[in-house]
Formats: sequence, C-alpha cells, structure tokens
Amino acid sequence: MADPIRILDTEGRLVGDPPVDLEETRRMYAAMVAARVYDRKCSAMQRQGRLATYAPFEGQEAAQIGATAALRPDDWLVATYRDAAAMWMQGYTWRNLILGRTGDERGGQAPEDVNVMPPSITVGAHMIHAVGTAWAEVIKGTDRIAMTMFGDGATSEGDFHEAMNFAGVFQTPTVFLCQNNGYAISMARHSQTAAETIADKALGYGMPGVLVDGNDVLAVRAVADTAVTQARAGEGPTLIEALTYRMGPHTTTDDPTRYRQDDEVEEWRKKDPLDRARRYLEDNGAWTPEWQADLEEEEADRVERAVLEAEALEAFAPGQIFEAMFADMTPGLQQQRDEAEGAT
Repeated sequence: MADPIRILDTEGRLVGDPPVDLEETRRMYAAMVAARVYDRKCSAMQRQGRLATYAPFEGQEAAQIGATAALRPDDWLVATYRDAAAMWMQGYTWRNLILGRTGDERGGQAPEDVNVMPPSITVGAHMIHAVGTAWAEVIKGTDRIAMTMFGDGATSEGDFHEAMNFAGVFQTPTVFLCQNNGYAISMARHSQTAAETIADKALGYGMPGVLVDGNDVLAVRAVADTAVTQARAGEGPTLIEALTYRMGPHTTTDDPTRYRQDDEVEEWRKKDPLDRARRYLEDNGAWTPEWQADLEEEEADRVERAVLEAEALEAFAPGQIFEAMFADMTPGLQQQRDEAEGAT
C-alpha cells in the first residue's frame, strides 16, 4: 500500500508544508475539542437512557473537521449518522443533532441557510443525493460544491458505485470522503474488498483518488482544499480515503471486544488526532494548558445548553405526525389522525 499523505507525524512534528497558518490550525483544533466534548456527552446520555442508539466518532475528529474546514458556508454537506462533527462545523446545531438522536423529527431540519442534509442512516444511499445536489448546482450556474462522507463499509454498497459512476461521467463538483476506520460494524476492511486501497477505486470512475492520514488534520485539510478547488473550477469529483479509527464501538449496541484486539486499539490511541494537533500547536507557542481548560469549559457549557434546549421542547401530540405529511391533509390521514387522538 502506498504511504498516505501526511503533514504531521504522530508526535505533532511537521513532515510536510502546512496548508494553513497557526490561527486557522487553532480554529480547527478548537472545533475538534468541541466535537469530542459533544461525542462523550452523547455517549453518556445514551447510557442514561436520554438518547436512542448513538454512533460515537471519537478518533475521527481530524477527518471530519479537516475536510469540512475546506468548504464555504454555502457549500453542501451530505453525511452520515457518525458525522456530527462535520455537520456541526458546516452549520448544523448540536441541539438539532441531539434532537435527532432522541427520535424527534425536528432534529432533521437544518437551520435557515445551512446547506447540510439530515444525517443519513441508510448506508451509502446519501451519496447519490450528494451527486444530484452537486449536479443541480451546475445546472443552476453556481459554483457551489457538494461533499459527502461515508465509512469504508459503504463502499460495498451499490449506491457507492452508482454515485461514483454518475459523478465521473457528468463531472459533477462532488468530493467523496471515505473515513476508513477499519471496520464496517464488525467486518474488517480486508474482508470487504480486494483493492489495495479504497482510493484506488477512483480510477475505475475517471476521477482522482487520494489516500491521506485521517488522523492528521493538516493533511486532511490540504487534500480537501485541493479537491474542493478542483470541483469548484469545473474539474470534476475526487475520492479521498482518510485512514482513521473509531476508538469506541460501532454504536452503543455494539461490543467491539468481540472482533477487535486491545493491543490494536491501544496502538491507534497513540495516534490520537487531538494529541497530534495539540503538540504541533504547543511546539509553536500556540497552545497553553490555560487555553485548553477554558476551551473545554466553554464547549461543555455550549453542549449543555444544547441539551437543555432539546429536552425542553414540548413533545409532539399524537395527531401532529399526520398533519406534517402534506400541506392539505388527505381524508385517509384525517381518519388516521382522529383514530390516533381518540386512542390516547
């Protein structure tokens, strides 16, 4: 396998040219800290019975934040149930993400002027939507692009191949970001494909394929910048494979000890994306323990406020689910609503 593109080694030392200055690196690092605070809070809430099944993403913050940091605010993001950090970075709110995890459909509505689709639960299907959205922007004559995120398991789905093929043929401004965290639930990556890398699959669809260290936020930002610039200039799509690792389970219903060895997990823990970026900032005088403490406190407060807002919303009445289907209710829906309200 070819070596992935890397700018920071695991100790946070530069091995390549950074794509952004220290101030922008601090911004991305702060976003990764915020994402980890949110992720750990949601994992705790699920254990308390306050959220439904949750998909933790600890360990994948650099891939999500580094990639979305390359987008403009009006670009599109089409992501999955494990991409809360990326969605938040592009304008989705912690409140709505939390609502979605409680089963409240109001969490699936993006804020005004935020071009982020609700998190896709169906593995792979959302990539087709991303390609269609990008193509629509071409037809409309804008220079907006669409980025879509997915895991290595999604590359085994037919939707992945359909989306890649259409994007390649029509040269849509789409950036495909595969967060290869090693496992599709319990299935190891080597059991899914005989290709040397997932990035190699791009060749068959007539687009560039790039392999990057997904725990190196500067490297991810660099390759995402290039892919986004090319897409915006009308040069077509790119497939990026970000090699990373989810430190926790696939979801809170999963037991990863049944298919992963402890030494593998500990080896990846040494490659923590936050530690790597922090060491780089510290070595360059851009990080202090005081700033870290203030940052963690501020982000914890922000997440707590989002939780309070989400949990304070009045629950839907039984009939409202029927009223939200069409602008004007059909007779059949009216009858169902009346029956539901009569049963309560």
